[in-house]
Amino acid sequence: MLYYGVSLMDPGYVLSDCDEKYPSSTANDKQEMTSLSPGALRMRRCGYCLLKQPMRARHCKSCQRCVRRYDHHCPWIENCVGEKNHRVFIFYLALQLLVLLWAVHIAWSGLHSAGTWGEWLRANIFLLAAFGVIAVCTVVVSLLLFSHMYLISCNVTTWEFMSHHRITYLKQCDSDTNPFDRGLIRNVWSFFCTCGNVVWEQLYFRDAINTV
Repeated sequence: MLYYGVSLMDPGYVLSDCDEKYPSSTANDKQEMTSLSPGALRMRRCGYCLLKQPMRARHCKSCQRCVRRYDHHCPWIENCVGEKNHRVFIFYLALQLLVLLWAVHIAWSGLHSAGTWGEWLRANIFLLAAFGVIAVCTVVVSLLLFSHMYLISCNVTTWEFMSHHRITYLKQCDSDTNPFDRGLIRNVWSFFCTCGNVVWEQLYFRDAINTV
């Protein structure tokens, strides 16, 4: 159910032009923002679907759509992982890891003892093959889940982590600086407990003003 849910649900497609409005900011704040990052207020227009992209969005060539808070396109689910389905994707990975660990336990407990190595190998050849495949899948899913949890704790997407030097709103930041990082607890809380679209521009510019 989680697999079909994360595969079929909307990952956060950008459906129309996003307004460049920051309701929590005053006129002086906006002037400060513009002076701090002169190009940041000019939202990028996608060269493929011709829509203005909100911050942290990216066009996926496989889906032919722009996705909010784009993380990556996953070929295993044949869908993007973005702002609306990232949590479901994490739950899917966690459940998959639990099932794989359970399968490892079953395969290991099913091994039969025998008098010689040859007899033992013949009696357990299929279980050993299954155990090997399950073990490899468990390692892969574990690495994927833990890497995603690390990025979530830092409030960074996979795309931002891999392409920090090519992203316009991150170019002016040091490689160790993340303008969206609000601390471990708040990052994890906002990821799992925030509903609806997040206006990342407000957080980005607020941090820039606080720095000044």
